[in-house]
Amino acid sequence: MTQQARRALCAGLAAACMALPALAQAQTQGEAPYPSRNIEMIVAYGPGGGTDLVARLLARHLEKKLGGSVVVLNRPGAGGGIGFGELARAKPDGYTIGFINTPNVLTIPIERKSSFHWSQYDLLGNLVDDPGGFAIHNSNAITTLAGLAAYARANPGAVTVGTTGTGSDDHLAMLLFAKATGTQLTHVPYKGAGEVRAAATGQQITIGAINVGEVLAYQKGGTPIRLLGQMSAARSSLAPQVPTFKEQGIDIELASLRGLAAPKGLPEGVRKKLVDAVAAIAADPQFRQQAEAMYAPLRYLAPPAYAAELERTEAGFRKLWTEMPWQDGKP
Repeated sequence: MTQQARRALCAGLAAACMALPALAQAQTQGEAPYPSRNIEMIVAYGPGGGTDLVARLLARHLEKKLGGSVVVLNRPGAGGGIGFGELARAKPDGYTIGFINTPNVLTIPIERKSSFHWSQYDLLGNLVDDPGGFAIHNSNAITTLAGLAAYARANPGAVTVGTTGTGSDDHLAMLLFAKATGTQLTHVPYKGAGEVRAAATGQQITIGAINVGEVLAYQKGGTPIRLLGQMSAARSSLAPQVPTFKEQGIDIELASLRGLAAPKGLPEGVRKKLVDAVAAIAADPQFRQQAEAMYAPLRYLAPPAYAAELERTEAGFRKLWTEMPWQDGKP
């Protein structure tokens, strides 16, 4: 080897050695393949509810899209506040994602000091828009909302209403119904819709304030409950036989958005990968068919539209709070 060749070789080796630290630094700064380990998906409610069922379905599809494992973690309690807070505090590396539910994710920070606000999340896309409903045991003689109101007026405080917690869509529905009908109802909070279903099935409560899709899924599984009404503007295609509250003379519209989010500050490449995966899954015919089979009313919103919807809805709840604070007791 000539002296000139040796010099060229040494220069090349030196350049390669100098590049190694930069390569290592780049990998530590987020350029490593994602995902390289399990992704945890937080559900702020107990097993068996509508959010839990959709989360487990989504997890299977995310695993196919991302090429890694997605583990669902139920973190029930405080009307969803425990799970929402854990999600907001997690490291923003893409390995902790979770569902956020309206109105709870909006109403909890309005009514009390909390460790989260929806602006603390990177929104990945909304998937479900499930109208509220009042469900009652099949053996109960009450068949209409008018009948329920008449019984409640004759028996103040005797009608017990199970919800997924203070400030939930279910709780707000109960308070709005009580205000509209001049009745006194007794609030019974639970940690998730699955617990409300169990209480309604065992007739431990009079009314289960449960979203329409959840009730239909429970009915399919043999749960002996039926809907007295649904809180949508028009009858849901999933339950065309069930009249709306408005049709029955009670002007209430209320629903639960269920979307996917992550702690604020995801690496842009990771955020884009998750957003694209959620959008692709929401449009996937197989996912849509499976979601329909479990009575999950799909409504995909990309992050910008999702943020606008949350901002608009939050403003409405802040106004409502000044008029009718949603705390236990009379509205």
